[in-house]
Amino acid sequence: MPVSTTPTLSFDDYVGHDATSLASLVRTGQVSPAELLETAIARAEAVNPALNAIVTPLYDKGRAMATQLPAAGPFRGVPFLLKDLELEWAGTPLKSGCRGYQNYVSSVDSEVVKRLKAAGLVLFGKTNTPEFGLTPYTESTLYGPARNPWNPAYSPGGSSGGSAVAVASGIVPAATASDGGGSIRIPASCCGLFGFKPSRGRVTLGPGYSEMWGGAVVSHAVTRSVRDSAGLLDVVSGPLAGDPYGIAPPERPFAEEVGREPGRLRVAFSTQALMQGQPTDPVCVKAVRDTVRLLETLGHTVEEVPLPYEKTIVTQAFFLNVLSETAATLRELANYLGRPLRRDDVELNTWALSRMAAGYSAGDVTYQKRRWNALNRSMGQLHETYDVFLTPTLPRSPIAIGTFQNTAAEERMLKLADAVSGLKYLKGSRMVDELAEKSLNYISYTVITNMTGQPSMSVPLHGSADRLPIGVMFAAKLGDDATLFRLAGQLEQAQPWFDKRPAL
Repeated sequence: MPVSTTPTLSFDDYVGHDATSLASLVRTGQVSPAELLETAIARAEAVNPALNAIVTPLYDKGRAMATQLPAAGPFRGVPFLLKDLELEWAGTPLKSGCRGYQNYVSSVDSEVVKRLKAAGLVLFGKTNTPEFGLTPYTESTLYGPARNPWNPAYSPGGSSGGSAVAVASGIVPAATASDGGGSIRIPASCCGLFGFKPSRGRVTLGPGYSEMWGGAVVSHAVTRSVRDSAGLLDVVSGPLAGDPYGIAPPERPFAEEVGREPGRLRVAFSTQALMQGQPTDPVCVKAVRDTVRLLETLGHTVEEVPLPYEKTIVTQAFFLNVLSETAATLRELANYLGRPLRRDDVELNTWALSRMAAGYSAGDVTYQKRRWNALNRSMGQLHETYDVFLTPTLPRSPIAIGTFQNTAAEERMLKLADAVSGLKYLKGSRMVDELAEKSLNYISYTVITNMTGQPSMSVPLHGSADRLPIGVMFAAKLGDDATLFRLAGQLEQAQPWFDKRPAL
């Protein structure tokens, strides 16, 4: 029997609920999964042409899924979107923001997708991402820019920018996101959402991957409420046979941590800029200091500390990881295509990163990866004294679209160097140092916990004078996701953000 395409739940009613609440409406028979889906599709059709959040609409697959849901599940009937990167959904395209993968269709489900389906979520599309998730903004040549619903001239961040736009604009209450250098927390900060990066090993990347980016990447979601993030992590967490990392299971479901008293936490904070000559924006400093005062009113002890790491951990140790991983990614693309890559298979910057990697030796890569240990130890020592570490999520407020695109001179220089096969000889050059600082300064706070594997969250407590969201970021010791959820629940109660939405 055909499914009606007319939504029967108003958008105002729909957007007033988080995923947990929508699932409750379904369980109690107040609304059907099909009705929720049609409301979500209607919202997508209304705002997506302007915002470019969804790049692969799969509405008919969603409609079929809404009629074949499991009998039970904590999120049964809730509309949901997948980021178009890493997660395989059998029978659907997975383009990763790349022209070379335009014809790729997944043949299997990733384990996380299986778990999301088992939880009763209704998948109906894929969201915008930069090519291979390589940038902290979402402006791929293939898809075009995703636009921040708070101001479409601004970026929603990246690489989970499309998912963040879809949630912030009210298409869905939550969507998948992944984080290899800040890609959950950055768009959460830019779009006024809650973004939680779980501990390394908490969420499997299998069966397609054992680890990505040397253990830096983890998969989860962006949400409007803390309890949705916790409940979704309960759904997707847990190992898969063959995973390379082991982590202790939580003492109780993360959903039960939200609302529990966090106790009197010892909080360290810093607003120190990592890159000399690139100070932290005063609005981001103010957001942290306002958060310090809020924490103190809640009974926590707070102390300012210097950053417990130095910039070459990011500009050298992490940057070489990006270069080498990009080269490996393009080798996989060539294998898929069954031929040597051509320059027009990928974007110029992606091509340049992979060619730069050829100038480094296996010893260079291993040496820089070993330097991650110094960061692990310094952060471990900090958490012997402090329960959580507070910083800005980003060193500046949301950027205008195009801010980090190559200048005309940079574009000419990269093309010229590539034309004479010179990119691999740039090792140690000032050009590489400048590229590393330009590309990594924006993620200088977020990337640290990707390297250490610690849990971290961006909390949408503040905004700029021009009404753009400003997040603040907390980190806890490896494996202590529960403390962050307890603190996040307390902050959400003390300074609610759920009803703060862009006027669209």
